[in-house]
Amino acid sequence: QVQVVESGGGLVQPGGSLRLSCAGSGFTFSRYTMSWYRQAPGKERELVAAITSAGGSTNYADSVKGRFTISRDNAENTVYLQMNSLTLEGTAVYYCKAVSAWSSRTYWGQGTQVTVSS
Repeated sequence: QVQVVESGGGLVQPGGSLRLSCAGSGFTFSRYTMSWYRQAPGKERELVAAITSAGGSTNYADSVKGRFTISRDNAENTVYLQMNSLTLEGTAVYYCKAVSAWSSRTYWGQGTQVTVSS
């Protein structure tokens, strides 16, 4: 059974930090490109960051460059998103997405809520 499970969301003040985790199981995690997306209220889901299957390449949305870092541990089947200097615009549900490097197979997590508020 395939599972993609995000954790680490919560309430944080502007300027604060959070680290999100996404654990995958039921598929060969190391063969999947992993991405973080977010969806704010009333807005479309947008790509935040992505990392290739071996972790050799990453890319980020312009809005988070220099503040967010995506990383992965294939031994632990986990991808992380370190979020620093959070702004109010960071309030959203953050989703983890797995895309096979060999096919179009795609899995989504259920999301974790991040709220940035003073």
